[in-house]
Amino acid sequence: MISEQKAEARTAGFARRKAAHEARGDSAERATEHLLSYLADRGDALVISGYMPIRTEIDVRPAMAALHGFGHRICVPVIVRPGLPLSFREWTPDCKMVSGPFGAKVPAGGDWFAPEVLIVPLVSFDMQGFRLGYGGGYYDRSLELLRKKKPTVAVGYAYSGQIGDVPVEVTDQRLDAMVTENGVNEFVR
Repeated sequence: MISEQKAEARTAGFARRKAAHEARGDSAERATEHLLSYLADRGDALVISGYMPIRTEIDVRPAMAALHGFGHRICVPVIVRPGLPLSFREWTPDCKMVSGPFGAKVPAGGDWFAPEVLIVPLVSFDMQGFRLGYGGGYYDRSLELLRKKKPTVAVGYAYSGQIGDVPVEVTDQRLDAMVTENGVNEFVR
């Protein structure tokens, strides 16, 4: 059954992510450089969704601050209700943050956006462009909705040590690219 396969893959993925996070050294800084380089060719003044890292997720905030400084509008995901797609609220380096679901901070105020680029956290990823998240389906629902309205790029962001088996089902949205400290891998959807 796919749900059991995903649960097993998620357990293994959490262990790999924890080990990669503990041994990170300058991995996050190198991943930031690769992410900024990849996004530099996408255009000016984009609306880009980052995320507030929780647990052992790679920290994307330095890249978000740099992208904001380059003139992009930055937002972060907000869980409005279980089962719904994510909403995306404006983020700036100095905005007031409050506690949101699952321990992630969210902006206390600000505009709501429909991002053109989503930098996506994950538990595990494969080289076919699929990711394994926490199991709520939030990013899959959100990407499906956004991609129906306009071209939307999904960029996985993780440590290279998070690569592993990812059981896939029809509702899983493929990434356009995967960024780690080792570089960028692009995928064809």
